[in-house]
Amino acid sequence: MINYKEKLHDIRAFVFDFDGVMTDGSVWTYADGETVRFGNIKDGYAIQYAVKKGYIIALISGATSKSIDNRMAALGVEQCYTGCANKMDTYRQFLKDNNLDESQVVCMGDDIPDYEIMSHCAVAACPADAATEIKEISHYISLYGGGHGCVRDIIEQVLRLQGNWFDPNKKHHDALHW
Repeated sequence: MINYKEKLHDIRAFVFDFDGVMTDGSVWTYADGETVRFGNIKDGYAIQYAVKKGYIIALISGATSKSIDNRMAALGVEQCYTGCANKMDTYRQFLKDNNLDESQVVCMGDDIPDYEIMSHCAVAACPADAATEIKEISHYISLYGGGHGCVRDIIEQVLRLQGNWFDPNKKHHDALHW
């Protein structure tokens, strides 16, 4: 069996779920129906840094919220697919639109709706607190839970391995400005 780290050399894109991956899965609902989710600033930093380095980042989520769209836009994520009833159809279109092969994609999900797309990528990753079925198909289980650094964990692994993570020896510290 091949070690998942060997597959990281060919990664060009990341696909993430939102609730349970970029958040801890908690959703606060106000009386007016508005929902609020809490994310991790370090996950956000890694996302925008990967975008600046030329990686393709996509969000494929069943959830629908203007706050999700706004957060992804603020991080430079242009491919934000929310309200997805069939994530696999969206994923196939994403691959086609970006001229990607499954072998170039990391998918990170946390629950049953993510199962199918995670079965069709180079590296399936999940947070430490993912559903059992998702852990069983994952090549990598982060030490961090959803909303607590799992997104940064997998992005940083790929970028470090490919020599694209922050280098303190470079004169221009583009990683410090966002």
